[in-house]
Amino acid sequence: MDVADHIARLRVEGALLADAAERAGLDTPVPTCPDWQVRDLVVHTGGVHRWAAAHVAAARPEPLGPDEEQAKFAAPGDDELMAWFRTGHADLVATLSAADPGVACWSFLPAPSPLAFWSRRQAHETAIHRADAQSAAATITGYPTGFAIDGIDELLFGFLSRRETCPVTDPARRLALRAVDADAAWTAHLEPDGRRFVRGAEPADLTVTGPAADLYLLVWNRRGLDGLSVDGDPRVLDGWRAGARVTWS
Repeated sequence: MDVADHIARLRVEGALLADAAERAGLDTPVPTCPDWQVRDLVVHTGGVHRWAAAHVAAARPEPLGPDEEQAKFAAPGDDELMAWFRTGHADLVATLSAADPGVACWSFLPAPSPLAFWSRRQAHETAIHRADAQSAAATITGYPTGFAIDGIDELLFGFLSRRETCPVTDPARRLALRAVDADAAWTAHLEPDGRRFVRGAEPADLTVTGPAADLYLLVWNRRGLDGLSVDGDPRVLDGWRAGARVTWS
């Protein structure tokens, strides 16, 4: 996927998130994020959109400071919250669309360019939180196969390849994922002192096979194994769920 693809997906996912949040209501618990109500989800994602846009729009070489960051998450009351979210989402899409492809600004995962990083990251940030909003409203709808594969790659080879707070297990375990709708597979080697990820399904303690969109939600801890083909010990997922965390720094 290229920058334009990611921006297009960001546009769609943000609208779906807002629609689902409005259907669910701001006081509704979010099943996929047990500590949150829909209000918390909207404030978080709307703040992230403003935070991301600020780096690109100003070509900032360093991340926003704590006070600047806090200001981006300063949301209005319930009556204006959804309009605030939609405005921030539209501004982010417009900022990324208008940005110089060579814009130099701070980013925090490997990418061909800062613009490629921010477009990809915000597309997946919004897509996963769209699933959260839909979990509060009714049924989580799917994702295009290529986008889901891209999202799994970003999580495994971006976030989880760099953080010390990522899944490790003792004794070592392997988790393999196979997509049934594309030539795509991954294996996670979870070990006591670290983890590594490879493309391709190697022999594993647990192999999960299913549509790429379902595997995308699975690795982001947004769904369980129901409806997927499972070969091996499902308890391997316990270590994954306990350790898979993402941060911005």
